[in-house]
Amino acid sequence: MTAKAGAVVTGAGRGVGKLVARMLVERGYTVLVTDVDEATATATATEIGAIARVLDVRDDAAVEAARDDIVARAGRLDVWVNNAGVLVTGPAWEQDAATRRLMVEVNALGTINGTVAAIQAMRGNGGGHVVNIVSLAGITAVVGEAVYAASKHAAIGFSLSTLADLRQAGVQDIDISCVCPDGIWTPMLHDKVDDPAAALSFSGTLLQPAGVAAAVAAVLDEPKPVTTIPRWRGALARLADTFPRFGLRAIPFMVAQGRRTQRKLAARDRSRT
Repeated sequence: MTAKAGAVVTGAGRGVGKLVARMLVERGYTVLVTDVDEATATATATEIGAIARVLDVRDDAAVEAARDDIVARAGRLDVWVNNAGVLVTGPAWEQDAATRRLMVEVNALGTINGTVAAIQAMRGNGGGHVVNIVSLAGITAVVGEAVYAASKHAAIGFSLSTLADLRQAGVQDIDISCVCPDGIWTPMLHDKVDDPAAALSFSGTLLQPAGVAAAVAAVLDEPKPVTTIPRWRGALARLADTFPRFGLRAIPFMVAQGRRTQRKLAARDRSRT
């Protein structure tokens, strides 16, 4: 690949997306920070030396316009990171249709829209790399997060299948990498320390956004179809997916561990107030 040019990060107003965008700026990319929240996108872009754009990833025309924007500014698209995501916990039967649709459309359709738009710009133009921030919920069952898990399973299935399609078509200069982290201590989980339905997200070691951004940097240097963070939780997730009965029997123990972590975090927060 020639000199670094354009990069797009969705959901980049804060959290993991913001740190990924900063990392790309530091690596010399012209970065388009996109977010559905105009204020956070603008603040982040100003802080890190990037360009801000409001973007709802569910809107394929808007996604294509963002792609065209960065190509016009930078001359080429090198990297597209699909980071935008929505998590609402609870059994699927307790969620209304709008909530279910929101998660599926942002997490799955948004990933599809971004990936397709990026590929269209990268094919025949020097190639590039699409990085999709998925989740361990895309690999195995997650109690209390059924619709979220379904959307993430869709995202990883689409990503790997599209990578296979690229290779089948003889395209070797475009990579697609899925980064699948455990629970991340970001605003997505900050308000869920008292939510029993979110317990499984707290059952491992809560990741810091910087660690996930570092994993994105690593796959940009050495593309891999799937990276799980941490590896041991990825191995457990794959084991539970391979042997569903084992996985389902283990869930109550993991939920109990998650609830203990939630109580500790809640007590810590109360002590600070």
